[in-house]
Amino acid sequence: SSARLERYLQLCGEDNMQVLNCSTPANYFHALRRQLKRDFRKPLIIMTPKSLLRNKMCVSKLSDMGENTAFRRVIKDPNLDLDDKNIKKVVISSGKVFYNLFEEREVRKLKNVKLLRLEQIYPFPARTLKKELSKTPDAEVVWCQEEPQNMGAWFPSQHHMENVIRRKHPNIELTYAGRPSSAAPAGGYMELHMQRQALIVRQALGIVEVDQEFELEIG
Repeated sequence: SSARLERYLQLCGEDNMQVLNCSTPANYFHALRRQLKRDFRKPLIIMTPKSLLRNKMCVSKLSDMGENTAFRRVIKDPNLDLDDKNIKKVVISSGKVFYNLFEEREVRKLKNVKLLRLEQIYPFPARTLKKELSKTPDAEVVWCQEEPQNMGAWFPSQHHMENVIRRKHPNIELTYAGRPSSAAPAGGYMELHMQRQALIVRQALGIVEVDQEFELEIG
């Protein structure tokens, strides 16, 4: 099934609502807490899938919900051993696809790829994302999503990400890693879905080229 993220994002404007895709229990907690504690009321749309309840990597410490903690619009890479000087590619994603990217990167021991999670899709956290991308000014920037290209956050949020990149790094282009446009939100078969998901992850991490990905999917 699909919650049709892109349809909510098409309705967004003038800070009229909030659209989130939380990837940790702590951030989900802080999103709900923030909604109640604020002195204003706006609709809150949270796109957190049920599958993360079964994901063993999707956990938070109690300290992540304690004092001096808050909702994070953008979550940094959890691998603290990465050196920004060695980063050649930054992959931005939102939601559960991050865990596929993280697992594949760690298995392959890639030290030149950095992962950022966009937890708040609207209002777009331009200032926070710009701060993170400024740490790797020469790195390629990739947006990765598991939805088809004509769905998800790609088209409604692409211009926000490009504006952030161009203001500081005019020579760097934002590229897309994911499924091609489709009339249906999913392939309909679990085996086909898993094959495509693996290809998307490899494409985003630079293990296969974009053209190779489409050839493999069609084949």
